Amino acid sequence: MQEYNVIIKIKNEFFTERVAEDTRFLSLAEKYQTHYKDKIVLASVNNGLRELNNVVDCDCEVEFVTMTERDGKRAYRRSVTLLLQKAVYNLWLNQVRVRVLHSLGESYYCELEKQPKENGVVEQCSHAIDEDDIVELKKEMLRLVEENHTIEKCVIKTEKAREMFRNFKMHDKELLMTYRRSSSVNIYLLDGFIDYYYGYMVPSTSYLKCFDLKIYEDGFVLMFPNQNSEVVEPLNTSKKLYHTLDEAKEWSRMLGVGTIGALNEAIAQGRGNEIILLQEALMEQRIGNVAAQIAQDGNKKFIMIAGPSSSGKTSFSNRLSIQLSAKGLRPHPIALDDYYVDREKSPRDENGNYDFECLECIDVEQFNIDMTRLLNGETVDMPSFNFKTGKREYRGKKLKLEADDVLVIEGIHGLNDKLSYSLPSESKFRIYLSALAPLSIDEHNPLPTTDGRLLRRMVRDARTRNTPAQETLRMWYSVRRGEEKYIFPFQESADVMFNSALVYEIAVLKTFAEPLLFQIPRDCEEYKEAKRLLKFLDYFLALPTEGIAQNSLAREFIGGSCFNV
Repeated sequence: MQEYNVIIKIKNEFFTERVAEDTRFLSLAEKYQTHYKDKIVLASVNNGLRELNNVVDCDCEVEFVTMTERDGKRAYRRSVTLLLQKAVYNLWLNQVRVRVLHSLGESYYCELEKQPKENGVVEQCSHAIDEDDIVELKKEMLRLVEENHTIEKCVIKTEKAREMFRNFKMHDKELLMTYRRSSSVNIYLLDGFIDYYYGYMVPSTSYLKCFDLKIYEDGFVLMFPNQNSEVVEPLNTSKKLYHTLDEAKEWSRMLGVGTIGALNEAIAQGRGNEIILLQEALMEQRIGNVAAQIAQDGNKKFIMIAGPSSSGKTSFSNRLSIQLSAKGLRPHPIALDDYYVDREKSPRDENGNYDFECLECIDVEQFNIDMTRLLNGETVDMPSFNFKTGKREYRGKKLKLEADDVLVIEGIHGLNDKLSYSLPSESKFRIYLSALAPLSIDEHNPLPTTDGRLLRRMVRDARTRNTPAQETLRMWYSVRRGEEKYIFPFQESADVMFNSALVYEIAVLKTFAEPLLFQIPRDCEEYKEAKRLLKFLDYFLALPTEGIAQNSLAREFIGGSCFNV
C-alpha cells in the first residue's frame, strides 16, 4: 500500500505525518482538533478545499478550516439545510417541502410548500407552520444529529441527475441541470435522502448540533452560529429588510425568472432583452415613486443615500436626481468622498493599513459647517477629493440652495446621524440602498447577496482603476467588516430601503469577471475564493450587453454609463 507525506500547517507550526493512501482527512482532523477552539469542518489541501471524508491521494500540505471561518460557515449552513430537508421529509414525506428563500442576517428564511403538481406549479402549504410544527421539526433534526448519519457525496452524470430531479418533481434543480456544462455533478445522500448542493458539506450529522428554528412572518427562520460556534446568532434583522427581499422575489416571479435555471431558459429562448427591459422599467418605476414621496413632503433638503460597497449609489443618485427634476425640484448630487480628510490623516486599522471605511475618514465638522451654511441660504465653496494625490481640493465649485433645491448626498455613512449631527431631522430623507439578490440557485440554495456585489466591484475596479481581481478579493474581508460596523447597523433608520440588484446582472457580469478570476494564481490565498466564484458563474448562461441602457445601474460596473461614475 502506498504512503504519502502530509504536512499539517497550524498557524505558524508544521507537523509532518506519513499516512496510508486510504487515510481520510477526517482522521487527521480528529487528531489535531485540540489545536483549534472551534470544530474543524473542511480541509484546505494544497490550497484547494476538500471535504473531510475525502482520502489522501498525494503528498500534500493541509490546513484545517473551522466552522467559524468563511468557507467553514458555508459548509456548515449547507449541511444544516440538508438536515432540515431530511427532517421535513421524515415528518411529511412528499406532501410538504421546504423552500429556502433568502438570508436574513445570520439566518435563512424558509417556507413550506405543497408537493408540486404534475405541471410543476407550486402552491403554498395550506396552513402556515405553527409552533407545534417547529417543535416537532427541531426534535426530528436533533434526533438525526444524535444518530450521526454520514453525509455522503456521490458523483453522477449530469443527465442522470436531471432525470432524477424530474422524477422527484424538483423542477428548479431539473432546470439548473439542463444548462449545466459539466458532464457530472456531486449529489449528497443523508439517510436515503438525496439532493444537490452548491458547495462542500461536513462529514456527518453529529457536526450539526448548533442551530435553531423560529416562526417568522409567513414561514420560519433557520438560525446558525456565527463567531461563537456554540451559540446561535440571534435574529437581528428588520421588517424592512424582509419586505424588501420579499418584494425582490415577487419581481423575479413577475419576470418569470426566480431561479438561475429559469433565467438561463429565458436567455436560451431569446428573451434576454425582454428581461432587461422589464427589469429596468420596474427599477425606473420604483425610483420615480421615491422621488414622488420626497417631493410630496416639501420639507426635505438633504437626501441621504447610504449602502454597502458596489450597491450602485452613484448611478442611483443620478437617476433619482432626474426623477426629482421631473417632479419640479432642482437636485445637486454630492459625494461624501469629497469630504475625505487628506490621506495621511486617515486612521489606520490594527494591521497598520488605512481604514477608509470608518467615519473618521470624513471631515465631519467641515461637512456640517458647509451643510448648515447651505441650509441658511449662504453660498458655499464645495470641495473635491483628488484620489491620485490623496488631497482635498477646491476648484471653484460654488453652491447656493434656493427654494426648490435639494442635495442628493451619497456615501457609506449617509444614515449615521453622527455624520449630519447639526442638520434638523425633518430636513433629511434617508435611503438605504443595497443589491439584495432576487434570484435563487434553486429551491434549497439561496444566491449569496454579497457575491453579486463582489463581482460588481471586481469588474468595475479592474476597468476603472486597473485593480486585479486578486487585490479585490484580498480587500473584500476588510470591506465587509466595515459594512458590518458602519453601514448595516443604521439600515433600520432609513425612510426607504431600495433594492438595486438586477435580476439579469450576473449573466452580464460573467463575461467580464471570468477572465479576471482565471488570472489568479493557484498558489495565492485568494485562489480558493476565485475557484468558488468561477464555479458559481458556470451556472449562468452569458447575456450580451447591447440591450442595457446607458442609465442602467449595471453600466456603473461594466462601463458605458451616461453618468460620471
